[in-house]
Amino acid sequence: MSLLAISDLHVRHPENREIVERLRPESDSDWLLIAGDVGELSTDIESTLTLLRDRFSTVVWAPGNHELWTVPEDPVQARGVHRYNHLVELCRRLGVLTPEDPYPVWDGPGGPVAVAPLFLLYDYTFRPRGTSTEQQALTVAHDAGVVCTDEFLLHPDPYLGRAEWCRARLKTTEERLAALPSDLPTVLVNHYPLIREPTRVLRYPEFALWCGTEHTADWHRRFRARAVVYGHLHIPGTSWHDGVPFQEVSLGYPREWQPRPGSPGHVPVVLDGASRTGHR
Repeated sequence: MSLLAISDLHVRHPENREIVERLRPESDSDWLLIAGDVGELSTDIESTLTLLRDRFSTVVWAPGNHELWTVPEDPVQARGVHRYNHLVELCRRLGVLTPEDPYPVWDGPGGPVAVAPLFLLYDYTFRPRGTSTEQQALTVAHDAGVVCTDEFLLHPDPYLGRAEWCRARLKTTEERLAALPSDLPTVLVNHYPLIREPTRVLRYPEFALWCGTEHTADWHRRFRARAVVYGHLHIPGTSWHDGVPFQEVSLGYPREWQPRPGSPGHVPVVLDGASRTGHR
């Protein structure tokens, strides 16, 4: 009985879709945490979540940036908050838990812990050195030729910008986490890292602008995290901060995972019978 996690499935790539179709639990009681970027098309998101829900005891989903893109070929053309709400309702129809649902409690090995899927976005506070404002940081990134596709496809409607949407999500989520029992540990599941340190190794450091917010830097301590799960960076692995394991659990694009040794699609273990962090 294990708590497992994966992210950045990007199933529009046939090679990734094949890997997802092979994912199976080792126990009928295994949970699967999905830290975003299943895909861009609502049809792909629905079919993939349906497949995984039918295999795992419980599936918990936190959105990535790609799910929030509004691309011309998607039959669902909702933007911003309306698109997110559409995906939440889709998950609820499928029986997949979302950031808008009560946080489930994992009572298996390593528990009890509240499993908290988060939807926080980013607010451009992971800025390049020498910049102090959002506009300065974006100018430096544009001059370096580093611009996230979100700037064209992830619409913040009805908010004025993604940073404003992020601030609203931070307020709502912080209140919900603070309302949890003070003696209940958590597993925090977010598409983006909650701290800036994992972004220091990015090949293009300007891309950190689209990777999180400084306002969550102490959440793993404040909210008693037993583990933090994230994706987005496509640099899978585990780092430790203040005694808490931060697990980047992405599959990533074929060009990224194909050169790596071992078989792709191994699902990282968050908590299992040995109450440890490891890989399956």
